[in-house]
Amino acid sequence: MQSLWMLVATLMFSIMGVCVKLASETYSVAEIIMYRGFIGVIFIYILILQQGGSLRTHLIWQHLWRCVVGVTALWLWFCAIGLLPLATAMTLNYMAPIWISGILFVAAWRAGKRRFEWGLVLAITASFVGVTLLLRPSIHADQWLGGFLGLCSGALSALAYLQVRHLGQLGEPESRVVFYFSATGFIAGLAGCLFGPGLHGESISLLRSHSTYGMFLLLSIGVFAAIAQMAMTRAYRLGNTLVTANLQYTGIVFSSIWGVLIWSDILGFFSWLGIAIILVSGIVATFYNIRNSATVKTVTPADPISTEL
Repeated sequence: MQSLWMLVATLMFSIMGVCVKLASETYSVAEIIMYRGFIGVIFIYILILQQGGSLRTHLIWQHLWRCVVGVTALWLWFCAIGLLPLATAMTLNYMAPIWISGILFVAAWRAGKRRFEWGLVLAITASFVGVTLLLRPSIHADQWLGGFLGLCSGALSALAYLQVRHLGQLGEPESRVVFYFSATGFIAGLAGCLFGPGLHGESISLLRSHSTYGMFLLLSIGVFAAIAQMAMTRAYRLGNTLVTANLQYTGIVFSSIWGVLIWSDILGFFSWLGIAIILVSGIVATFYNIRNSATVKTVTPADPISTEL
C-alpha cells in the first residue's frame, strides 16, 4: 500500500539526521538548512528534467502555504533542540500525527460525518506512548519557551503534511512539491546566513572553505532529504493519512538504532519496550486500514473521512 512509502521516508530522514548531527559540529543551523535546500533544488530539478516534467503550476498560493509553514516548523524545531534536551524536543515534534488526528476529527465533526478512524487514532496514540517510553522526555520550569516552540513545531508540521496531501489531491507531482519546498528552505537558510550568527556567534561567510568531509556531509544531507521528501509526499498523496502519520513514528526507531551503532547509545528496557510498541502499532494500523478499505469497497460507498483522508 502507498502509505508504506513513509517507511522509506523515515529511513532516509534518519540517515539525514545522522549527517546533520555530524555536520552540526562544523556548520550552523542556517548553513545546514541553506545547503540542504540548495542541493535539494539541484537534485530535484535534474529529476524533473529526466522525467520530462515542468515547474509550471497554477497552485502558487497552495505551494507558498506549504513552504512557509513547513520551513517555519523546521526552524522552530531546531530552535527547540537548542533550548531543550534532545529527547524532549524530538517528542514534541513527533506530536504531529496527534495534531493530524485532532484536525481530521474536527473536520469530520464539522462536516457531519458519522465515520471516523478511531482505530487508527488509537494506534497513533499508542505510537506516541512508545516514543515517550523510548525518549523519556523531561522539561523544567525555565524551559517553557523551548517547550512552546516544540509544540508549535509539531502543530505546524501537521498542517504542512496535510497541505502536502492536498497538493497531491490537486494533481501536483511529488517532484514539484519537493522542489518548491527545497527552494524555500534554501532562501530561508541563505537569509539566516546573511543576517544571523554562525556556530560560535561569529558572522557567516558564504565563501568559507570546506573540507572534503564537510562537503560530503552537506551533500548527503541534501540528497537524503530530497529522497525522503519525495517518499513522504507520495505517502501522504496516495496513502491513508492516519496510517501514513502513524508510520512516521518509525523514524525515531531508525534514529535510535543509528545512535546505538554509531554513538554507542545504550537503550534500557523501557526504550526497547517503546520501540516494540511503535513497530506493533504501525503493523496493526497498516493491516487495519487494508481490512477497512476492503470492507468499504465491498459494503458501503467510500467515506471521505475514512478513506480519502
